[in-house]
Amino acid sequence: MKGNRIPLAGVIGAPVAHSRSPRLHGYWLAKNGIAGHYIPLEVASADLETAFATLPKLGFVGANVTIPHKEAVLNFADVVSDRAAIMGAANTIVFQSNGKVHADNTDGYGFMENLRSGAPGWDPAVGPAAVIGAGGAARAVIWALLDAGVPQIRLTNRTRARSDALRDAFGARIEVIEWVQAGNAIDGAALVVNTTSLGMTGAPELRIPLDAIDDSMVVTDLVYTPLDTPLLRLARERGATVVDGLGMLLHQAVPGFERWFGFRPVVDAEARAAVLAP
Repeated sequence: MKGNRIPLAGVIGAPVAHSRSPRLHGYWLAKNGIAGHYIPLEVASADLETAFATLPKLGFVGANVTIPHKEAVLNFADVVSDRAAIMGAANTIVFQSNGKVHADNTDGYGFMENLRSGAPGWDPAVGPAAVIGAGGAARAVIWALLDAGVPQIRLTNRTRARSDALRDAFGARIEVIEWVQAGNAIDGAALVVNTTSLGMTGAPELRIPLDAIDDSMVVTDLVYTPLDTPLLRLARERGATVVDGLGMLLHQAVPGFERWFGFRPVVDAEARAAVLAP
């Protein structure tokens, strides 16, 4: 705590009322007896610059950033981490005591920690990864997988141009596969990752051939509403190791919480339950 000020943090987005981050951070604050608050902050794009200038004056020590501001916030940061620069987006902001705004991206970290926790036997070097989707989440996943040593990423997306852009950004280990041949991306992969919203409650189904999924694979879905997506159910039936998407949300939050409140929280069953509570 700085002086007598209780540190404040929150999640900036539009809309943001649906975010489960306040539940998670609120649970960690209460469990560990830490003075602090974490709240949802709905900020329109036109007001983003004003918010960044005002929040530190109100006692905010940082914030998470979600859709649609992850790219735009880089324009208001004084210091951008290497991984945020590579991804072209930030999700974790720290208002430093020297007045500087530090921007980082912990999505890739959260993805990898969740994957390692849910599939501890997975070896990045054992074979290619099939990545479905080429949006902002895919960029974080690809960065994390390449950094971990995955030899090849087979990338497929409904819009070819977005896949090509990621291949151009990340290099020769990315192989772009046409959406109509998405089943070929999965065939022989060691890891399958759905980074799209397909399969989410209220969204269309993930309609690609999944016949190649077998018991040698790890399959993970970034969607966590529902927690058990159709992709994960099918993969489990085929004997694959499945990893749900909620853990990524939990793990990506750890570095921010530590920076803002000075304590490194633990991702455990109780934290999951707190986020899932109705």
